[in-house]
Amino acid sequence: MPQHTPEHAAEQARAPQPRHPAPPQAGPLRALTRPPQLLPGDRVAVVAPSSPVEPERLTAGCAVLRSWGLEVEVAPHVLDGHPGLGHLAGRDADRAADLQNAWLDPAVSAVICARGGYGVHRMVDLLDWEALRAVPPKVLVGYSDVSSLHEAFAQRLGVSTLYGPMASAATFLTDGPTAEHLRRTLFQPATTTVLTSATAGPLVPGRARGITAGGCASVLAAERGTPGARPSFAGAVLVLEDVNEQPYQLDRILTQLLRSGALDGVAGVALGSWEGCGRPDRVREVMLDRLGPLGVPVLWELGFGHGPSSLTVPLGVPALLDADAGALTLEVPALAERPHRVPR
Repeated sequence: MPQHTPEHAAEQARAPQPRHPAPPQAGPLRALTRPPQLLPGDRVAVVAPSSPVEPERLTAGCAVLRSWGLEVEVAPHVLDGHPGLGHLAGRDADRAADLQNAWLDPAVSAVICARGGYGVHRMVDLLDWEALRAVPPKVLVGYSDVSSLHEAFAQRLGVSTLYGPMASAATFLTDGPTAEHLRRTLFQPATTTVLTSATAGPLVPGRARGITAGGCASVLAAERGTPGARPSFAGAVLVLEDVNEQPYQLDRILTQLLRSGALDGVAGVALGSWEGCGRPDRVREVMLDRLGPLGVPVLWELGFGHGPSSLTVPLGVPALLDADAGALTLEVPALAERPHRVPR
């Protein structure tokens, strides 16, 4: 058990204090600034903003990234443990510093999260958002708990991000199509503008256009009322998925989003995987009950998130949702085109 000594209290007092931005103004979503695509030889930084990382998985994930021709830099505190709270990958200030330093480093082209779990909520307000805004955008990749970072980067930086597999995630290491879809999204984004899966189909039929936004449903619900949270997802094609939440818990999560006004004006909804959430028919009933009255298209099981195989979904880009066709089509590639290097 950790000892709460005077030295510990003094250390806590010296820790960076949260930086609370002014609340964002209500209004429809706009397309965000897309970072440039990656090229072989680019450097990427791996950070751990949430839960502890298994060294063996991290090693294996970094090997995959290097096999794509990337230089991989593991941030200093990725393998840390928190001195008192075993569910965190190190102290809040250290996790924030790793992320911030990677984003500010001009030699780094992408920041890839090692894993999710829990922890971003504790450190997101420790970041210097003015400093992060002052540098050119780069790629951010992650899912699950990283949904809080996706929201913060959208609201505070105006930068689009990738809701995709993480460096030590099981699906990234064991499922070839998951890793390959991320690789093509990073290096050849024009080839991944149509997102679909064998399980995708209409829960509520129809077509809708909007800006992609969203992520892990329970994390988005936890964002409500926090500093910098968006007033609503008006104008969004909202992407939602989750893991290990039973149907009644999903009901509560969606009801909180509805009652808070988060879903007011949403253009359409694309649902991903619901791994460990109980019987699919029960989950489907909850989704139809809670989302059906919105009167917008809802696409069932697009195949992203915590499932055994997962697509990479860009957030912050204009897209067409066609529930009947079982597809989400990006109207621009996930990342901006970048001239290839001329070999010497």
